[in-house]
Amino acid sequence: MSQYNPLGSRIPNVPFEQPKSLFRFGEQSIWSTQLMVAGQSAANQNFRLFTTPMGQVGQGFGQQLTISETNLKEGGRVPSGLAYDVFGIAGQVMLMSANGDAAGVDYSEAIDTQAEIDQLLAIIQAGVLRWNFTQTTIDVCPLLLAGAGGGAFGAVAQNAAGANSGHMNNGNGQIWMYRKHPVALPGNTTFSVELTFGNRGPAIATMARDAVVRVVLLGYYKNIIEIG
Repeated sequence: MSQYNPLGSRIPNVPFEQPKSLFRFGEQSIWSTQLMVAGQSAANQNFRLFTTPMGQVGQGFGQQLTISETNLKEGGRVPSGLAYDVFGIAGQVMLMSANGDAAGVDYSEAIDTQAEIDQLLAIIQAGVLRWNFTQTTIDVCPLLLAGAGGGAFGAVAQNAAGANSGHMNNGNGQIWMYRKHPVALPGNTTFSVELTFGNRGPAIATMARDAVVRVVLLGYYKNIIEIG
């Protein structure tokens, strides 16, 4: 039996059987957060992110991690059934409103004093991000380049002695790493991201507030929808 094709183009082959599965694609970010407690030194320390899922305690926090800290459902794994390709990585530095992860403490501390700006610079200039795939560790980049682009950015106005306004940050948001060659994370891969400091890492004991570092992975996912 002939088929009518008004465009005159080649008619694609039609399989005799229904497909057993379909691929679904999309974009999604995955994030994880580390609390660096005041009174400690980060020198020669490794902080492992993406190990604690939402609803559990870990990564320096004394309270359960919520959606603000991570969207992982399982520690060290991409969402179930997904293959995930990372095309960007970003790092964000924040300060807690008070020391100690207790009720009522949040991320509202503005980075606007000399001590707090020094703290920001110490973290982004000494910190390094690395992949950890259980048996293999791969260097990514200094935290300075993880979605930052270099330096500390923002504005601080000195209205009167001791009265500052404004906010400094590390300019996160731009994509620097993996623009051309994404990192593939199959659904069965166990991974973490290490925030690592050398022997010149910041002395948190002298810092103004507990520091919080949130690392965000930007990527594409693919999963299979069974229909047969």
